[in-house]
Amino acid sequence: MFLSVLDLFKVGVGPSSSHTMGPMVAAARFLDALRAAPFTAQGLRASLHGSLAFTGVGHATDRAVILGLAGFRPETYDAEAAENTLARIRDTGQIDAPGLGTLRFDPKSDLVFDYDHPLPGHANGMVVMATDAQGDVILRETYYSIGGGFVMTEDELAAGRDTDDGPPVPYPFKSAAQMLDMAKASGLSIAQMKRANEISRIGPARLDEGIARVWQVMNDCIDRGLENDGILPGGLNVRRRARAIHEKLLAERGMNLTAPHVINDWMSTYAMAVNEENAAGGQVVTAPTNGAAGVVPAVIRYWLDHVPGASAARMDEFLLTAAAIGGLVKYNASISGAEAGCQAEVGSASAMAAAGLCAVLGGTPEQIENAAEIALEHHLGMTCDPVKGLVQVPCIERNGLGAIKAVSAASLALRGDGQHFVPLDAAIETMRQVGADMHEKYKETSLGGLAVNIPNC
Repeated sequence: MFLSVLDLFKVGVGPSSSHTMGPMVAAARFLDALRAAPFTAQGLRASLHGSLAFTGVGHATDRAVILGLAGFRPETYDAEAAENTLARIRDTGQIDAPGLGTLRFDPKSDLVFDYDHPLPGHANGMVVMATDAQGDVILRETYYSIGGGFVMTEDELAAGRDTDDGPPVPYPFKSAAQMLDMAKASGLSIAQMKRANEISRIGPARLDEGIARVWQVMNDCIDRGLENDGILPGGLNVRRRARAIHEKLLAERGMNLTAPHVINDWMSTYAMAVNEENAAGGQVVTAPTNGAAGVVPAVIRYWLDHVPGASAARMDEFLLTAAAIGGLVKYNASISGAEAGCQAEVGSASAMAAAGLCAVLGGTPEQIENAAEIALEHHLGMTCDPVKGLVQVPCIERNGLGAIKAVSAASLALRGDGQHFVPLDAAIETMRQVGADMHEKYKETSLGGLAVNIPNC
């Protein structure tokens, strides 16, 4: 099992990795298939199913699909160009698909929100079709957005979870137990094993450049969130708060009047800054998803700005360790809120951040595994119930609390010797089981929880 750190931490666009980035990627993939087809299409259609239908408008899924069919991709997204393209498509009922010419596509009739027919493979399903001059379907593909911006076709999903067909890696751990055994046998840290795996696939230069870019985008996102204020889009009239809180914290610095627990406000503010940017459709990094994008960068920023001896030179150690844990969660359970609730998003992110922080604070592999387990265990059962389908309430604050839990988990683990009662593998399997048992209305459909118990406008 191999999942690159650069796949888990992907640069993209808000507000959702599974509901915005994934559908955009799927639509772009369909264009690739259409270019390779031995016929010429005249039109396009698409339908959204399951969670993509129920919360699609709030997550900008419709916009993402249209833009994907127009050739946009998350990693190179240009907001101004996107708005101009959307306006042109709505006015003309046509899409200028790169390499395919002008195709018929009227968003009002050719993009369907199908609330009644969920697809069997995953809660986030969509179908994209190409039509001929008579409007008959000549190419059809089903895609599933499985969380974190990852997309699989129906056939790929049916082939199984382990679809990695690349060359073998030096340390192919598929569980935390295997990871610890390999660390003990090799004498290497988790980050060192993960780095060896990465280099065997993508080489050291691409790895180092990619990690540097990931942190740069994360840090820039925090800074933008701390500078911007106003009302977030979507109709809930949620105010940005990160800038005002940050200004108060800066004003209080050095006054010796604040309680020690105020450090939690710094962590929360960093996380909220990221998720306010995400909610506004800004550039973020999946960590492992957009909805949980604030946890890992908030803990890194806390470490760099508030922990003596911290150094950005060890960023690769933090992110590689976090990615190792995230890969285990994704492989053995899920990072998708639509599949397993927010325990799979903020819970996974908190476990990843706890592991990364524990590593750079000198933790052993056993302590790192313990830190990840503590963080994940105390998110078990958390629902995904975004009000009005927007990644705002409770998502923004929830990232702040996820960051606080991550730091606490790392600190507790470092106080011990790595021996603990519940293995990380057991916590991951429990999360998977809880997600499977969780009622659909609590899994990113906005049909239960907070989404139906407070006003939506």
